[in-house]
Amino acid sequence: MAIKPLPNEKELLLEIANGDGIAFAELFRAYHGPLIKYIYTMLESVDICEEMVQDVFLKVWENRAILPKLDKFTAYLFILTRNYTISAIRRMVKDKKHSQLYAEEVLNLNESEEIFNVDQEYQNILLKAIAELPPSQQRVLQLRQQGLKSRQIAGEMGISIESVKKYQQWATKSIAKFLKLHTAITISVILSMN
Repeated sequence: MAIKPLPNEKELLLEIANGDGIAFAELFRAYHGPLIKYIYTMLESVDICEEMVQDVFLKVWENRAILPKLDKFTAYLFILTRNYTISAIRRMVKDKKHSQLYAEEVLNLNESEEIFNVDQEYQNILLKAIAELPPSQQRVLQLRQQGLKSRQIAGEMGISIESVKKYQQWATKSIAKFLKLHTAITISVILSMN
């Protein structure tokens, strides 16, 4: 990422170190666009890029006392941005892995529940959990069950890929919460019958 330093950068950094919000806003406006472009090359999500640029500049503001001591602010900004981007990618991969594992577990119940002889009860609870979801989340799950990818679901529903991912994430969390509550109740009822 090659960012050209501002001609008055040293003065701006000194003013920011002294708490000048106007100087900080000027610095933000100057580097906002290039940082968005850089992050977008890795994440391809404008919403996430915006959030990350804000996080980076929050960190710059929090550490403003060191700004006048920096030889190259653009190098410091690049390192901050790179580190935030790498962390975000790791979080997204981890979240996606957890979501996929859970979705596989939830949506492929037919094979695993026979051991406890509560397969039908668990599926009924799952169906109730899905029935309580908003229609858009239900539709995403239905299309995902049919094997469609996020891009195909987005086209089918007329929404963005990010919305598809959010709906799926919200649905998974809601189902997990519902299942946790209701399966705990079911298990305690079964145990009390013994």
